[in-house]
Amino acid sequence: MKLKTQFLKHLEVERGRSKKTIENYDRYLQRFFVSTQVKKLDDLTEEHVKTFRLYLNRQPGTQVGGRVEPMKHSTQNYYLIAVRTFFKFLRERGIDSIDSEHIQLAKVSQPSPDIISVSERMRLMRAPDTKTLEGKRDKAILELLVSTGMRISELTALSVDDVDVTSDTFCLPGTGNNTRLVLLSDTAKKCLKKYLANRTDFDNALFIRYGRKANDGGELRISSRAVQRLLKKYATQSGIAKKVTPHVLRHSFATEQLQKGADLQYVQGLLGHVSIASTQVYAPIANKPASDTSQQNK
Repeated sequence: MKLKTQFLKHLEVERGRSKKTIENYDRYLQRFFVSTQVKKLDDLTEEHVKTFRLYLNRQPGTQVGGRVEPMKHSTQNYYLIAVRTFFKFLRERGIDSIDSEHIQLAKVSQPSPDIISVSERMRLMRAPDTKTLEGKRDKAILELLVSTGMRISELTALSVDDVDVTSDTFCLPGTGNNTRLVLLSDTAKKCLKKYLANRTDFDNALFIRYGRKANDGGELRISSRAVQRLLKKYATQSGIAKKVTPHVLRHSFATEQLQKGADLQYVQGLLGHVSIASTQVYAPIANKPASDTSQQNK
């Protein structure tokens, strides 16, 4: 279908979606058109969408023991989002089609995001031994994760030139060609300055590897797995029983911002969420009393 091809090109060129996303949307839409057996857009009705939802609900999903569970609602929504986005694309170009607003997603229960309390974060920040260069690096990593809520992939991709330690902000690449502004706290700037001032290498990566594998001839840039390991180590040293990951720190950052009175749109911008719905999952826990939040997931 010519319009589907145009839509996929739009996702890639104008929306900056990844190759994998394009492939998935192509597959989701193909399944929609095959299951409805409609060859022309003019013949599509909302009834066809309802039939497709029923079709998805009856498809096999995960195998549990000796039985196969139905397709999860979250998986069904991937298909429905693709269909909805396609019809929205058509309407934006003046092509008469189904109103995307009428395509409802399956209800999915959202688990509360895992967070750690302020006191636990403070203990975590004190854990690195800043007398060593590796400790200075780890302290700077923790400060950035805790005070910005950035993703682990964003942190490990940073280069020295990306962050100006004399400025209160720096930019991170966002979806497509967009960038988002990240606030740099005074403490984070101080930790970064100390770490960079003590480095003697000339590698452009902001955070690099140390230890016995540092001289193995490979890339010096620290990996996401290494950051996850150091968080686990410092959480254990700090006596934090919960699982502490970069994403837990991101959850904690978002929740604290909302508890301080920031609105959802502002936090959405800080986190780099494309949809406000991704940010709304933090609202219920942020509305709990501080004592409840500090006890979360104990």
